[in-house]
Amino acid sequence: MNLNFAIALLLISFVIFIICKMPVAIALASSTAITMLYLQIPVMTLVQQMSKSIDSFSLMAIPFFIFAGELMGAGGISDRLLKFANVIVGRLRGGLAHVNVLASMFFGGISGSAVADVSSLGCIEIPMMTDAGYDEDFSVAVTVTSACQGVLIPPSHNMIIYSLAAGGVSIGALFMGGVIPGILLGVCLMIVCGIISVKRQYPKGERVKLRDALKITRDAILALGTIIIIMGGVVSGIFTATESAAFACIYAFIISVFFYRELKVREIPRLLMNTIRTLAVVFSLIASAGAFGWLLAYLQVPMLISNFLLSVTTNRVIVFLLINLMLLVLGCFMDMAPLILIVTPILLPVVEQYGMNPVQFGVMLILNLAIGLCTPPVGGALFVGCSIGKISVEKVTVAMLPMYAAMLIALMLVTFIPAISLWIPGLL
Repeated sequence: MNLNFAIALLLISFVIFIICKMPVAIALASSTAITMLYLQIPVMTLVQQMSKSIDSFSLMAIPFFIFAGELMGAGGISDRLLKFANVIVGRLRGGLAHVNVLASMFFGGISGSAVADVSSLGCIEIPMMTDAGYDEDFSVAVTVTSACQGVLIPPSHNMIIYSLAAGGVSIGALFMGGVIPGILLGVCLMIVCGIISVKRQYPKGERVKLRDALKITRDAILALGTIIIIMGGVVSGIFTATESAAFACIYAFIISVFFYRELKVREIPRLLMNTIRTLAVVFSLIASAGAFGWLLAYLQVPMLISNFLLSVTTNRVIVFLLINLMLLVLGCFMDMAPLILIVTPILLPVVEQYGMNPVQFGVMLILNLAIGLCTPPVGGALFVGCSIGKISVEKVTVAMLPMYAAMLIALMLVTFIPAISLWIPGLL
């Protein structure tokens, strides 16, 4: 049997299935099964590898994080975080744009999802900005790009997926490694927003009175307590990631039902059903991508790609730039979770040869794929934002060009300055 033909069969069949709009999980499993049949590998191996991929205690954190995000999203958190962000940066030129970015930074640290951020905050932010005189395409562009902070700032279930794909990299280290890059991304976006706001003379916000500011801050601190539970518990060693996620659910339920009183107990079954739907998609992707990744390793694809890159150049900078370019292109066509599971076992051995820490690579990988969430033709956050703003994808994509530049600057800094993602994990 020709191994080169098997590799081609695996990859080409997968691409054909995706072009035919087959669900990614089914496409991964189908292309894996076809190639195994060609290689005369027992099909039971496919089932075993899929089962093995989801047989991990760390994955138990994902349903809890998703449910905590659902609770916080339905419990009046969005409005309070917006008001708190307005207290901090609302009085600047283009204040609502800065509020948009900062609120996404806060909310991303609660939901861990860019799409959830756009869905929850976008319904408030986009109409608010357009009513205040901001251009509609700019309002949607800021909302979509700022949401990408959510996949970096903990808790991020994508970090847990990467930890699994990388062979057990510390989830706590990954959580801490994403803090500064997430804030850096927000700062880069705020600088661009500031420049555009001055150029277009967008309005300043009103200064909030001290008494009102204190009340708003008090309410927001309750919401942000979720982040303290998760980050503090994991880093201190009091909780595992799974235990901290469970406590975050309890905390989110208490403040949403008993303090804010905006979440009714009768709504819990609906939120649980939303969680189950999301979880079904995530776990099916993990299972099928696990089998796909096992077959890639069996066919020695990681070694072939490593040898190819080494044959092109031995320059560390050029290798990292090529990897970033490849990830950016892939992110335009595939969703984040399956890409993490597919490319991690391939590229991690390559970057480790050049001295890149697995935590730094994880942050770089997720930031790369976060940019893919707001790029056509498959960007989930982009399409949700355009749907809320009732505006074409083409128009928003043009408005996002300066935002893309800011995100690429943040990506290059994360790639070539290890301390950005490793300083906090190193301290702790």
